[in-house]
Amino acid sequence: MFGKRTVVDMINRSAENDADRRNFLRTAGIAGLGVVGAGTASGLLGSAASAAPSDAAVLNFALNLEYLEAEFYSHAVFGRGLSAALTTGRGDRGPVIGGRQVSFESRVIKNYALEIAQDEIAHVKFLRSALGSAKVSRPKINIKESFTAAAQAAGLIGPSQTFDPYANENNFLLAAYIFEDVGVTAYKAAAPLINNKAYLEAAAGILAAEAYHAATIRTSLYEGKFYEAARKISDARDSLDGMADRDQGIGNRNRANILPADANGIAYSRGPGRVLNVVYLTADRARRGGFFPDGVNGQVNTSSGRSGA
Repeated sequence: MFGKRTVVDMINRSAENDADRRNFLRTAGIAGLGVVGAGTASGLLGSAASAAPSDAAVLNFALNLEYLEAEFYSHAVFGRGLSAALTTGRGDRGPVIGGRQVSFESRVIKNYALEIAQDEIAHVKFLRSALGSAKVSRPKINIKESFTAAAQAAGLIGPSQTFDPYANENNFLLAAYIFEDVGVTAYKAAAPLINNKAYLEAAAGILAAEAYHAATIRTSLYEGKFYEAARKISDARDSLDGMADRDQGIGNRNRANILPADANGIAYSRGPGRVLNVVYLTADRARRGGFFPDGVNGQVNTSSGRSGA
């Protein structure tokens, strides 16, 4: 998630002091990440001049994305969002705009959605527990008008039309497709920056879960023959997150593309600025917009624009 320039800026501006970091380590160990060895803890609790970013800053950025996914899936499946107890923390806690239960026609799609919703809620709980008092609160989230803006930008609908992701399961799948690939690329980019191996293993586990989710959504869209709609969404993401081609559709009737990868079969990465360009729905440098009307909470909160990391 983090380019070198962002890492340096994050270290210099970090509001997390040594006490916060110690609490983070203690809480994460209790929460199931395992007992952290003295040597590892010492390395993580080094001076502010350390060359490595705070693991808490990395996971808090991920927590913002998990709040978004959990709210979307929870509303779609259960007709309600996260409990208030799962939304507190540092930074301004915001409301959720939109969201309602989807009337699924297919039992298979409904079961997929149920499992993903449960996983995303579990991710929120896990990250909050691991971060302890360093966790950020849920920022203001828009899962209503933001989907219309995304669909208009992708050319799925006209400028005067609206897109309701909860109207039917097909709309739900297209809306989920907007999120899932972004989450996979974000977690992949974060891996090299996590110092604690226990945290790295946990992040890798969440990455694997997100990859399973993304593959399920992509497969469902492929089986439904939504080749063109998926291509448009993919192109729209690419138009927001920089000049390079880091996104791919689901293929066509003659060839499936369930795994968006490079020539080596390796999934792409997105730095934090590019991730925020997608979820803020802007190609410009910004600190808010789209699915996060007031921005995300934490030190990493600014999109990069087309040329950033």
